[in-house]
Amino acid sequence: MPLSTKRVFFSSYVFDIWPSVYEPAEDSFLFAENLTVREGEKVLDVGTGCGILGIIAAKTASMVVATDINPEAVRCAKENAKLNGVADKMFFVQGDLFTPLKTGEKFDLILFNAPYLPTESFEGETFIEYAWVGGRSGRAVIDRFLKGAREHTKVGGRVLLLQSTLADVNRTLRILEDKGFNAEIVASLNLPFFETIVLVEAKARPL
Repeated sequence: MPLSTKRVFFSSYVFDIWPSVYEPAEDSFLFAENLTVREGEKVLDVGTGCGILGIIAAKTASMVVATDINPEAVRCAKENAKLNGVADKMFFVQGDLFTPLKTGEKFDLILFNAPYLPTESFEGETFIEYAWVGGRSGRAVIDRFLKGAREHTKVGGRVLLLQSTLADVNRTLRILEDKGFNAEIVASLNLPFFETIVLVEAKARPL
């Protein structure tokens, strides 16, 4: 564990945040407060960061697969899973979005706190920047996630996606509907400077 690790608490959970890993903020906590997992569900936590969402999900889920492009985040999340007593129900894989998964592998629930900050660059210069860099429209990663989400969602399964109004929420809802989901906003939080972060829930229809 790096010497400059910071400790963050949420409900009865505790998370050690390594310097190279995204620290949970308003978006993470809004997501966590509205995260519902049914008993026995198989969950995919995309962009797990310190592992906050996947670890909370693992208390109820049968298993959680947690992925992140940042190898330090994968190691950090794995340690936090041990810290919170759910390591036996979690699997951690380093990789970009759905690329670490088997073709057609499906889940009851997919979680993604997306990088949504509009930026000049489409990629982070350091691994931690991948947690927020969204390209000029803020949608560079969101659109790639939406392209692959339906393939990995069981019929009747759900996707929970958190993003900002800076990255065109209505476009997200339209794409989800086109991809075979029924989508709606289930939670939101107003931030300074005319920004709102929203949690979208999408339920997969039969194709």
